[in-house]
Amino acid sequence: MGCEISTRERAGIINPMYDCQPAGAQYAGIGIKDCIPLVHGGQGCTMFVRLLFAQHFKENFDIASTSLHEDSAVFGGHKRIEDGVMVLAQRYPDLRVIPLITTCSTEVIGDDIEGTIHRCNLALKKEFPGRKIHVVPVHTPSFKNSQVGGYSECMLSIIKSLTSAKAAPSGKLNLFPGWVNPGDVVLLKRYLSEMGVDGTVFMDTEDFDSPMLPDKSIHTHGRTTVEDIQGSANAMASIALARYESAAAAQYLKTEFDVPYTLAQTPYGIGNTDAMLQTISQITGKPIPDSLIKERGVALDALQDLAHMFFADKRVALYGHPDLVIGLAQFCLEVELKPVLLLLGDDNSRYKKDPRILEMKKTVDWDMEVFCNADLWELEKRAKDPDTKIDLILGHSKGRYVAIDHNIPMVRVGFPTFDRAGLYRQPTMGYQGAMLLGESIANTLFAHMEFNKDREWLLNTW
Repeated sequence: MGCEISTRERAGIINPMYDCQPAGAQYAGIGIKDCIPLVHGGQGCTMFVRLLFAQHFKENFDIASTSLHEDSAVFGGHKRIEDGVMVLAQRYPDLRVIPLITTCSTEVIGDDIEGTIHRCNLALKKEFPGRKIHVVPVHTPSFKNSQVGGYSECMLSIIKSLTSAKAAPSGKLNLFPGWVNPGDVVLLKRYLSEMGVDGTVFMDTEDFDSPMLPDKSIHTHGRTTVEDIQGSANAMASIALARYESAAAAQYLKTEFDVPYTLAQTPYGIGNTDAMLQTISQITGKPIPDSLIKERGVALDALQDLAHMFFADKRVALYGHPDLVIGLAQFCLEVELKPVLLLLGDDNSRYKKDPRILEMKKTVDWDMEVFCNADLWELEKRAKDPDTKIDLILGHSKGRYVAIDHNIPMVRVGFPTFDRAGLYRQPTMGYQGAMLLGESIANTLFAHMEFNKDREWLLNTW
């Protein structure tokens, strides 16, 4: 009995859980206002990622490609970069940031990205003397790490490139949530507002839930401005809510600009949200308001109604981004669910030393497996195994066929979720997110009971 941490030994990957590094870098890039990422690689490195974003958000996003072909693979693709940067500058008069995102092919052939950016800057200065366009090098070879690492790398590169000197303290708080949905960004901004804290959420993706307005204007873009990023060096402090997606950027601001930095628990569930709000309160001196205390109480009441009656001892398999999976496992423990399988889908060796996993390793009194560098075949294999006995799956839409084939109820959470409506606008973080997630789990279990005629009479008496 206890928690076992293991790693996939197969060389091949069957049904991957994550996309590659450039995908994560593109997601970070589109969170910036007046920014168009330029992906240095084949067209598919852009097209298929944009398709994922469109599936998840049901919106279109501007992402450019250098459209590498065979001749560039032999002679180098620097000319494609220069042409791409100049075309973007000419076509988009408000453009201010171009993250130049490398891919496996361009890293293998060894294109001099920094040298090419220097030439681009000279050409931009000559062609557009009144404009400043930041071309940011983002090195994301697809043959290592994953979209998780790519997001972190792009965040770090953008902070490095746009922050140059410390000015007068702004009194603002930097909040780095990592790769989250617009619903989580809106919730975090609301929490800061209710506490009276002047803060910036990096990246602000609220407008990814884009309105359809009478004037037909398009508002599907990030809200984080160049000034927001430059001002991060002058903040009172930074709080990173994702160890693997945002901690590097916050650490850089501490090292280079002496901005105090706290790595907080990712706020999934009641306890982690308590800790986050207490951290914000301690840093800013602002009290936690009665409105959030009431929201906490409502969430506790809702979860109490469900936990012992319907959740107790249900065995849960989770997969997705590491901070999401580990945070949701902690939430499961709060509501009497038993996380028995945690699948983390890339080769990051730090997962095995994650203090949250080590804490669970000390405390769980049932068989729980944390599987690193995993793919969805591992989920399928365990779903077939009667000894594992999975009662519930928590993960993104790519695992839906495992749930369908093995008649296991599944709650969609994470990226991408394309087979359920509107999940991107619902928070998973915070008290409200905990309540919504708990009720979604309950309703999924209820529907499964009715479909299988499995003690569905309980729902009459509850």
